[in-house]
Amino acid sequence: MAEPGVTQEVRAEMEQKAARRASDKAKNARWDLNIAIFLFAVLILIIILAAYTKMGIEVVAPIAIFGLVMVWVVGWRKGKQLYQRFYEEELSTLQYELKKKVKETIKETVEETIEEKVQKALRERWR
Repeated sequence: MAEPGVTQEVRAEMEQKAARRASDKAKNARWDLNIAIFLFAVLILIIILAAYTKMGIEVVAPIAIFGLVMVWVVGWRKGKQLYQRFYEEELSTLQYELKKKVKETIKETVEETIEEKVQKALRERWR
């Protein structure tokens, strides 16, 4: 869907900027409270298994590794989902800003043109 007045260069730049912003937002948002609670639950489970039971490291280590892998997988999936949502948001925001800027530029140009015409008419009238 081609927007009037938007060149391919500008569109590509907008897409890159939206992708960069979406990536940053997704990286920050994927580590939320749910993942932190899960990490603490795994930590507590490992402490209980290691300190209060007589289980050896052969049992506790795989549980710890499994918990960390689960945290990474959940964070990765959530980041991927959030990236798509943030990308669409950023792209629409940048398109809106571009349209607004183009409208303002056109308005300023028209105002300048009208002002120039009025000044020219006043000069001719005073002659």
